[in-house]
Amino acid sequence: MAKKAPSPDHLFQLGLGFMASKTFLSAMELGLFSDLAKGPKTADQIRDLYQLHPRAYRDFLDALVALGAIDRKGDKYRNTPDSDLFLDRAKPSYMGGILEMANARLYGYWGSLTEGLRTGSPQNEAKAGGNPFDAIYGTPEKLKGFLAAMTGLSTGAGIAIAKKFPWKKYRTFVDVGGAQGGVSVQLALAHKHLTGANYDLPVVGPIYEEYVRSFKLEKRLSFKPGDFFKDAEIPSADVIIMGHILHDWNLEEKKALIAKAYQALPKGGVYILHEAIIDDDRRKNAFGLLMSLNMLIETPGGFDYSHKDASGWLKAAGFKKTQVVPLAGPDSMVLAFK
Repeated sequence: MAKKAPSPDHLFQLGLGFMASKTFLSAMELGLFSDLAKGPKTADQIRDLYQLHPRAYRDFLDALVALGAIDRKGDKYRNTPDSDLFLDRAKPSYMGGILEMANARLYGYWGSLTEGLRTGSPQNEAKAGGNPFDAIYGTPEKLKGFLAAMTGLSTGAGIAIAKKFPWKKYRTFVDVGGAQGGVSVQLALAHKHLTGANYDLPVVGPIYEEYVRSFKLEKRLSFKPGDFFKDAEIPSADVIIMGHILHDWNLEEKKALIAKAYQALPKGGVYILHEAIIDDDRRKNAFGLLMSLNMLIETPGGFDYSHKDASGWLKAAGFKKTQVVPLAGPDSMVLAFK
């Protein structure tokens, strides 16, 4: 069998991938997918709706078609099934919050990755020092956007956790740092016997409660205010969940949170960690490795980790065994049994 000749195609795709990304993120910023969910539109209608310059609007729309983000039939543009379900802000299945944050914050900060690689310091709002979350949580608008981004990042995982974890054996859960409630809502929708709580900073409470009420789940989902570093204990439940939480912190802080989860669980309880768990060989889950670089951009000491990493920390804290279960896309959950 002839050896495949070297080709620059993949290298060009990597090096110029930002063009496709920003084209798509600009469509998110304009609200194109939400507007197309109301009905197909011609190029001229879209141009007038967003006051786009005549020079570029057709290239913009047809690039989105070529990228598979939208479709075109005749002279009208419409959403693809995926875009219609997940990128329409009017639907409860909307997962675009993380993409909105990528456009508004991360896209610009990633331009300083090389500096971050050399300094090991955050390149976001906390570049000059301080806690990066202070800037995000400091204004209601930024906070709500960030929490919606976490819903976009976690809802698919929440749906998968609801299906792949044996919830019939358990009755209560606490989602530590549960943000807007994307995972809690999916668990409660799928399992009527469950009651759960979001344990998060007090300022998150009203936004969480509003989101929960929109699904009519306020009788089974509650909010517990607190700070998981300052409080001596975290709330107890049959299952403790941390999603996209542990990777925010350095190793010492990770171990402190694992220890608090262990103490909060009864015998037979389960600790669920879910995020883009890196494969043990560190060759396959590119998203997990890129997310770890994003922690370099966003935090003073955070990093993502493999199942092997997590298993060592969890067993050192006292957990009997661990198991990794694939979820949606690049996400997996690590289950730790007490």
